[in-house]
Amino acid sequence: MGLYDRYLAVRHRLHDAEPPRHVAVAITERDLLEQGAYDTLESFLGWAFEYGGERVTITVSVLDEVVVPTLERELRDVDAPRPIAVRTPESTEPANAPITINIGLGGKQEFARAVREIAADVEAGTLDPDSICEADVSERLVFPDEPDLLIKTGAERLSDFLIWQSVYAELYFTDVNWRDFRKRDYLRALLDFQNRQRRFGR
Repeated sequence: MGLYDRYLAVRHRLHDAEPPRHVAVAITERDLLEQGAYDTLESFLGWAFEYGGERVTITVSVLDEVVVPTLERELRDVDAPRPIAVRTPESTEPANAPITINIGLGGKQEFARAVREIAADVEAGTLDPDSICEADVSERLVFPDEPDLLIKTGAERLSDFLIWQSVYAELYFTDVNWRDFRKRDYLRALLDFQNRQRRFGR
């Protein structure tokens, strides 16, 4: 680790504010085609747990679902410091692992599916429509956990991901492309998070 990285790491550790416990990062299928992209991913997972993280979500947007099986196979083989749960557009089972990876399951699609399940339960008489609350939606999502920090690399545009879950997350945009994302870039994101006053919509 270089001198500047050490400096950032010390600032992070001496900071009064807590680090994010759940970190999410949004990348694209094109990012994963770049040379060294999976090395960056493995390093990122290591940094997340090294600097106070307890959960990590990787969300990969795809333009063509034909690539999903290949990405799923490759991402399941990532050398990770914690167990991984990988989910795709066809998945319905909730992702419950320290590391969750979303390949192509858009937030609109995930939310619409949850609403359909709620409607079916109401029609079946197992759910009172007057008692429906936020928890009824969350428990039907494939990715039910809410990130504290969501990092978007390479652009300032959000894509269709984690719509429900990230409503109170701190968003961090960097123009650094995924292939060039380094430990210092991650530490900058952590320090930015720690310097913010979280309001959770208030």
